Amino acid sequence: QVQLVESGGGLVQAGGSLRLSCAASGLIFSNYAMAWFRRAPGKEREFVAAITKRGGDTDYADSVKGRFTISRDNSRNTVDLQMNALVPDDTAEYTCAADRAYTTQARTIKSRNMDFWGKGTQVTVSS
Repeated sequence: QVQLVESGGGLVQAGGSLRLSCAASGLIFSNYAMAWFRRAPGKEREFVAAITKRGGDTDYADSVKGRFTISRDNSRNTVDLQMNALVPDDTAEYTCAADRAYTTQARTIKSRNMDFWGKGTQVTVSS
C-alpha cells in the first residue's frame, strides 16, 4: 500500500524555521510529482509548493515565495519543505501529496488532482 508520512512539525516562534519531511513508500517515487498543501482551522486547503518528478522545476504560492524551499531526494524517497522566516499565518496542518501526471512544469501541478495524500503534520507559529 502507498504511504506518505510527514514529520518535522512543531511549535516555533515567529521568525524561526522548521524543516518538514515526507517519506514515501509503496510506489515508484520518481514517477510522481510531489507537492505540499496546508489547511488552517476553518479555512480551505491551499497549495504551498510543488516539485517535478526529477526535481528540475519548482513552484510556490505567492505567500511563501522567498521563505520556503521544496526539495526531493529520489534515492531516499523523500520530499522536504524548508520553512524560514515563519509568521503566524503559516500556522496550519501541512500535508504532502503525490501526482503521477506527466509534466516538466511545476506550475501545472497545483491545478491537478493528487493521487495520494499523507495524513499531515501540524505547524504552529507563535507571535
